[in-house]
Amino acid sequence: MDGQSSLGAFLQARRSRLTPQDIGLDTYGERRRVQGLRREELALLAGVSASYYARLEQGHAHNASPEVLDAIAHALRLEEVERRHLHDLAGAAVRRRRPARRPPVERIAPATRALLDSMPDVPAVVTGRRTDVLAWNPLGHALFAGHLDPLAPDRPADRPNNASLMFLDAHTRDLYETWEDKARAVVASLRYAAGRHPDDAALAALVGELSMRSPEFATMWADHRVRPCTIAEHRLRHPLVGALTVTQQALTISEDQILVVATAPAGSAAHTALRLLAQATRPGPTAAPEPRKEGAGAFPRP
Repeated sequence: MDGQSSLGAFLQARRSRLTPQDIGLDTYGERRRVQGLRREELALLAGVSASYYARLEQGHAHNASPEVLDAIAHALRLEEVERRHLHDLAGAAVRRRRPARRPPVERIAPATRALLDSMPDVPAVVTGRRTDVLAWNPLGHALFAGHLDPLAPDRPADRPNNASLMFLDAHTRDLYETWEDKARAVVASLRYAAGRHPDDAALAALVGELSMRSPEFATMWADHRVRPCTIAEHRLRHPLVGALTVTQQALTISEDQILVVATAPAGSAAHTALRLLAQATRPGPTAAPEPRKEGAGAFPRP
């Protein structure tokens, strides 16, 4: 994930999505050989020279000021998260390149574990910066990955990875009726993480593996959409409780860890389905002995 090439690719991808009509530019019926805006048109909008902007896309310009980057972001009509991503990529491009490193094993805090344990009726999963599943509660496991070992997140070497499951696991693909929407959201979130952690060797390896094994991932990755997961509604087809629609929310609990929860309105069919799934996965209490009755070995009352 070379910083300079990522910066240029991101700028090219965003520029290709803007049309002259988007910015009120009259082309007078001109036939254009490029998709989207030309470099010189984008440079004019941003208030920089065409030659400087071209070098920036080609990876030959360095040390772009925050003001120039903000002007380019405004010209490209980037959203706030995309603007921050642009600054991340520019920063990675000019920093002294360090060897890619494998960061320490991610772990959740005891307070996060206690939070999971305190919400048995809400499906909940904690993921890390590379979408590794760091922990889940029983209902989160049952809803999203009941076919996997429930103890796998406790073993760092065996942890499921949400992005890999989304593209390479048949159960996960079948679970989401709106699979493509969910898959795009996962890729956009992963690209946001890649911009923030350009030297993460494990993240680079994950992107490389998925790009090789999944043409769909490679296509979505090349789209350069950037958006951290926040909140979205998804229609699921669960093998135990059938069809249900849930709202998934991603709540930030630390710099690189998020808590994903799934909820449904009280009284809805989906809420009932979640309750049934919770009952099916909750360990039952030890059965209390029934009161003795007269006969069959019981002493008769005097």
